[in-house]
Amino acid sequence: MKIQAVFLVIASLLLFQSIPVTSLAQAKENTFVYGDALPDAPELSARGAYSVGVRTFEWVNKGQIDILNSKEGKAPLYDRPLKVEVWYPATSKEGAANLITYEEVMGTAGNPKRPTIPFTFHGRATRDAAPVTADGAFPLVVVSHGYVGSRYLMTYLTENLASKGYIVVAIDHTESTFRDAAPFPSTLLNRSKDILFIVNQVADLGKAKSDHFLSGLVDAEHTAVVGYSMGGYGALNAAGAAYSEQAIKFFTGMTGGSTALAARGMESEEFKQSYDSRIKAVVAFAPWGMKQGVWDAETLKGLKVPTFFIAGSQDDVSGYEKGIKAIYTGAVNADRYLLTYANARHNVAPNPPPAAALQPGLHIDEYYRYAEPSWDERRINNINQHFVTAFLGVHLKQKDYGKFLDLKENSNEETWPGFIPRSSTGMELLHEVGEK
Repeated sequence: MKIQAVFLVIASLLLFQSIPVTSLAQAKENTFVYGDALPDAPELSARGAYSVGVRTFEWVNKGQIDILNSKEGKAPLYDRPLKVEVWYPATSKEGAANLITYEEVMGTAGNPKRPTIPFTFHGRATRDAAPVTADGAFPLVVVSHGYVGSRYLMTYLTENLASKGYIVVAIDHTESTFRDAAPFPSTLLNRSKDILFIVNQVADLGKAKSDHFLSGLVDAEHTAVVGYSMGGYGALNAAGAAYSEQAIKFFTGMTGGSTALAARGMESEEFKQSYDSRIKAVVAFAPWGMKQGVWDAETLKGLKVPTFFIAGSQDDVSGYEKGIKAIYTGAVNADRYLLTYANARHNVAPNPPPAAALQPGLHIDEYYRYAEPSWDERRINNINQHFVTAFLGVHLKQKDYGKFLDLKENSNEETWPGFIPRSSTGMELLHEVGEK
């Protein structure tokens, strides 16, 4: 037995030493990373021609209402910090060296039953790489996560879009992330305001004469907002769907009398003046709020921007028939689509569950923060990449991607264009042209 054990050890060492260095690098390059294409990934899910750079910034929106310290309906002002991640077309070469490590936490700050636990995961980008400057300015995409969440929640999509020639800016919404989760009124009030601030901030820094690295890189006249859950709630409001009187009354009640949300309502001059014509498209993943009365028939008429809704037919957070589909139906003035994953619940937008969420003993919701019970999340990611690429390509880049959007409603009837034979199952795509 001892002789056999020694032989096995020697054989293992010889085998390891015989592996060329190049094969080890190749193994690293072949590591599956969020957003990589599965064998049945649809056509437009593939990464684009550009390498991807990434940088982190901290910006401050000054003089904002500090709703969490409101007393008797009155709130002080504070300077609201916002950390963002910016992905962009870069000059670095693709390959194993571009395997970046992102630092994240799971759990929820302030919840002893779900303490924050640090973990890391990989992406395909290069930290602080030099941007591509020879191809002019790129359209802007602003990404807003759910509650709670983070700017890293959808890296499969943010990296993918940057590789296709977009400046992608994902926001850490203060008081709404895994690391700093705070009471809900902050999220209700600040989502659309954060989004509009970031659009303006990036547009200013992207001007040709700024001294920022984004100078000359941003075509803010062609901007899209991508939001998931509470991010969808904010994205729709930022694009013109005012909050209803019912929502404002609900907010007033839960904040002890504050009417601050009225500034994002239909009658508010501040809301009307905040309309940003540079926003040319919205992608709303499982937007929260309709089932709770956040919008009504009149306020939804304010959404006139082309919008692509993505939902699970069994969404038990935002609701489907009385939630997301009701928004789609009521937004009569927008050219709009609704992609539905049959039997999926709420998690139609995030990265797949990280390895850290698979550890025994963790709260099941750490896994279900990401996972879908009826779908492979990697499959959903690829399909999302495909349709978001098509939709934004049409509205921000004037690409001829109509064949990927003008489809038979039921994906089971025939294989949708861009999908390999027999692979477009379990989905529905609805489309309505806006009335105005």
